[in-house]
Amino acid sequence: MKSCIYILGILLLSATSVVGQNKVEFTEYDLDNGLHVILHEDHSVPLVAVTVMYHVGSKNEDPERTGFAHFFEHLLFEGSENIERGEFDKYIENAGGTLNANTSFDRTFYHEVLPSNQLGLGLWLESERMLHAKVEKVGIETQREVVKEEKRQRVDNQPYGALLAETMKLAYTEHPYKWPTIGSMEHLNAATESEFIEFYKTYYVPNNAVLSIAGDINIKEAKAMIDKYFSGIPKGQGEVPRPNVKEPKKTAEVRSTYHDKIQLPAVVQAYHIPAQGTDDFYAVSMLSQLLSQGQSSRLHRSLVDEKQLAIASSSFPLPTEDPGVTLAFAITNLGVTPEQAEAAMDAEYEKVKTELISEKEFQKLRNQVENDFVSQNSQVAGIAESLANYHMYFGDANLINTEIKRYMAVTREDIKRVANEYFTKENRVVLYYLPMESN
Repeated sequence: MKSCIYILGILLLSATSVVGQNKVEFTEYDLDNGLHVILHEDHSVPLVAVTVMYHVGSKNEDPERTGFAHFFEHLLFEGSENIERGEFDKYIENAGGTLNANTSFDRTFYHEVLPSNQLGLGLWLESERMLHAKVEKVGIETQREVVKEEKRQRVDNQPYGALLAETMKLAYTEHPYKWPTIGSMEHLNAATESEFIEFYKTYYVPNNAVLSIAGDINIKEAKAMIDKYFSGIPKGQGEVPRPNVKEPKKTAEVRSTYHDKIQLPAVVQAYHIPAQGTDDFYAVSMLSQLLSQGQSSRLHRSLVDEKQLAIASSSFPLPTEDPGVTLAFAITNLGVTPEQAEAAMDAEYEKVKTELISEKEFQKLRNQVENDFVSQNSQVAGIAESLANYHMYFGDANLINTEIKRYMAVTREDIKRVANEYFTKENRVVLYYLPMESN
């Protein structure tokens, strides 16, 4: 078993830099039940990534039942009518593969990487998950405890673990991005079995999903197998509900403090930005990269190296389907106040607002963006995910080949403009994340 997994790991590493250098060719089509299928054939290594992306995330939840999407990420590994509880993982591991899943504000993503002769296994498992997963009391109770333990490990007992949740709660007053993906344990405890079943029947349907497969496959054979496992799954009844809440435009700075079991204070700033895929999102993304990617980035160089005000700093936009935020933070050095760190962060924003970045720095930034774009599609699993993302959010899977042009179209003037438009005090949240006061 371990040797199979080790060999798979070596193959995955060997796939890096082989895939993703050239245009990604793919085939896409819809089944009669609404399932969108995307196939990418690549024989570089004998691996195949089988992935299913469901268009459901935490933003689709009832405000009184938060955490459902993330909960289902766990629950749908419980098994099905034809897979015994606890056996889902074993099928993949016994075949020498790996599997995982993740949930965001906007979608839930399941994926397996398998030896290419095990494509049918991956398709069967995902069709079982979609058609008749076990949504029943024993699995629900088991996964309630699993999610509670995850929250204890990743949020409650993790330094700065509540940073994102507390920031988003301040940044949004109306939109469902205001609650964390992991949700409320009280909501999950209060939920009934029938509520979980209804959520499954509403969102885990073929017309709300993208089946994306990349790797060592034969397109014609793959289509026949997909038809075998997925064409008989019935389409969901009615339109899949989508939230249409619009967050009111911010007109005043929001400031707050939060105390946690930490040693060093942190300053968090969240600026409201447009949704991913918009022209300004690309400029904002490049601005964040200018500020924080690598040790030569502006925030790191100023706060960490030169002024020694912080031990770490970063800035990054959240790639959300609806208008989101870009987050910046600094964890202060010993003896440094949050006010000092905040002033230094603000000074770096002001430089971008008043001065065009140099041609040399701009070219370096463009090179970083190109490298990141290639890297994210350097393995079959990354290609499958990118294809699904681009179709689900933009209806254009070919953005896997062309989105880089949108980044390259950003000018130095655009970066300066978006800094002035979005990085304003009236458009931001400032959170001081502080150590608990000793008694």
